[in-house]
Amino acid sequence: MYKRILFSVDLNDDASWQKALPAALQHCQAFDADLHILTVVPELPMGVVNLYFADDAGARLVKAAKEDLADFVEKRVPIGFRVKRHVAHGTIYTCILDTAEAIDADLIIMASHRPAMRDYLLGPNAARVVRHSTRSVLVVRA
Repeated sequence: MYKRILFSVDLNDDASWQKALPAALQHCQAFDADLHILTVVPELPMGVVNLYFADDAGARLVKAAKEDLADFVEKRVPIGFRVKRHVAHGTIYTCILDTAEAIDADLIIMASHRPAMRDYLLGPNAARVVRHSTRSVLVVRA
């Protein structure tokens, strides 16, 4: 049923993977699916704050994220899974949706965490992915 599963992770927040990664791994095993793991480097702030960042700050953040993601996969994903790593740069939910389209994902798995009162049931990124995705989405509550 599922051949390509996209799992999004915030490498700076353990709640984004502690419960959701086991779910992604179980789905991959059950369906013999490829696991695509995505982390997103958010856009740097615009305006006056941007003056304090070096011109290549975005590129350096992406490079660091690639290294951190490789380390995450090595430590957290058991041998035997077919894993492809992806690092995107931009708005989180947009990057998740764009990556799902680009890899033709059958399923997106992500955690929902730190909801504000107005987003009580889902975090804002998970809610946007669910609302706008043309793919099936499994949201794992942290």
